[in-house]
Amino acid sequence: MEERGKYSVVLVTVPEEKLAEELARGLVERRLAACVSLVPNLTSHYAWEGKLERASEILLLVKTRAALVPDLIGFIKEKHTAKVPEIISLPILDGNRDYLAWLGASTVLRKPLEEERFPL
Repeated sequence: MEERGKYSVVLVTVPEEKLAEELARGLVERRLAACVSLVPNLTSHYAWEGKLERASEILLLVKTRAALVPDLIGFIKEKHTAKVPEIISLPILDGNRDYLAWLGASTVLRKPLEEERFPL
């Protein structure tokens, strides 16, 4: 498949719905993601600064172009409230070609939606 590895799913966890919505909207508006799915009620167990932690989180499943992952990481790190946010990119090796074509068309680098609708 010629599309193999061209696209990625990025996993991001956030502590609250407001931040999840802000990140999802911002990523799609900036065309850094075609789609961001929010999966609520996730419980994470991890070690942090010498202590065992347990946290309620929301998982963001971000569908994007692999080439956009560095910009996507920068955007998330700028907005995220965690000192070290979880941001993990996984390659999409195969999938519905129509969906992948839509994903590609939706992530072309260009102005955010508001600027397109309301030019100065």
